Amino acid sequence: MSTTPATDRPLRIALGSFGEAGHTFPVMALATCLKARGHEVMVHTWHRWQPEIEALGLQFAKAPQYDLDPETGTYLEPYEAVRRAVLDSEEEFRAFAPDVVIADVLTNTPALIAERIGVPSVTLVPHVYPISDPGMTPYSAGMRNPRTPLGHAFWRKFNLLMEPGYRQGEQEYEDLRQQLDLPPAPGPMPTLSRELTLIATFPQLEYPRAWPDWVKVTGPLLWEPPHGHTEMPQGDDPLVLVAPSTSKDPAQRMLRAAMRGLAGERVRVLGTTNRRQVYQPLLVGRQSRLVPWVRYGQVMPQADVVICNGGHGTVVRALASGCAVLVVPDDGDQRENAMRVYYSGAGLRIPKRWASAASLRLAVRRLLADGRYVARARELAAWHDANPGDVAAAEQVEALVARRRAAAAAVAG
Repeated sequence: MSTTPATDRPLRIALGSFGEAGHTFPVMALATCLKARGHEVMVHTWHRWQPEIEALGLQFAKAPQYDLDPETGTYLEPYEAVRRAVLDSEEEFRAFAPDVVIADVLTNTPALIAERIGVPSVTLVPHVYPISDPGMTPYSAGMRNPRTPLGHAFWRKFNLLMEPGYRQGEQEYEDLRQQLDLPPAPGPMPTLSRELTLIATFPQLEYPRAWPDWVKVTGPLLWEPPHGHTEMPQGDDPLVLVAPSTSKDPAQRMLRAAMRGLAGERVRVLGTTNRRQVYQPLLVGRQSRLVPWVRYGQVMPQADVVICNGGHGTVVRALASGCAVLVVPDDGDQRENAMRVYYSGAGLRIPKRWASAASLRLAVRRLLADGRYVARARELAAWHDANPGDVAAAEQVEALVARRRAAAAAVAG
């Protein structure tokens, strides 16, 4: 892939994310790449990320955060908060004058502003594709895609039962668009850009399907804030990193079970609390360390196995580092990611209700004893090295602008 921009002049590119790490970090990865390619870049997100954004030489724009209605003191409905954010942020976007706007899949504000000011809009999905074909299992179900005609028929009927719920959500979005003087958007999932939607995951985690021409799977977009060096546990045994979610599993059940289950094994264990309070004692073995925070980019390349709750960013970082993955999922998207890891052949999954010291110990033994898992993870890592997702995504954005300019020139001519 080329590192040279596909445009005749630098672009002005605005990116937006609602601020949670799993959605902001991929935006930061793409923003950094776009700046390196010579473009002027603005990132519209929560105030918490301003220092990191400005340290990278990017322009920061503060995204509004509405917890309560200032007039009534009640919580705002989600789309009412979006409507207010659009009206409060539009002038800043107009002043920046972007050639294209890239919005995280859960961040409607920048995408709607792009339509209102008449520039192309790109959706960035920082996980696997969230739309299921009629005969596929629903996204976030965490179940294997059907492999027989009977299975496809069952899920086709099941998905029909889900249609009323989908239609209600789409109608609420259409009502918002009408309030903002925008025309109806095509479904399903009308928040996805029909000009260009980027899927920032490994293609090896995606089920076979007929892809729409406006959807492009780029590979993962990896970025994380700087952090100091973490010392590894001493020894030469395989290294297992226990990387719990920053927002799920508040009782730290997975971390507790993993540290206990691996304490007597012939492995080194590095566990992190992710700066969350530890309310009960944790067993730390002789070849184990427990730290408050780690930088995955430093630690994962040294690990053989990563145990996690299944956040997409953690999963793809582990696979890009060549680590076999053991997922103990909590909620819907984590269950989906756990199944995709298992489907890819690069790891295993254990339901949360079965996550114990014994079950995690046996799963790690299997991942280390059966070389196919680590070998498959290293195949994905090699693919990632040869196909950097940030460059692929940047090229798609540049090509979209070039197409739009060519079409405008043809009309003018």
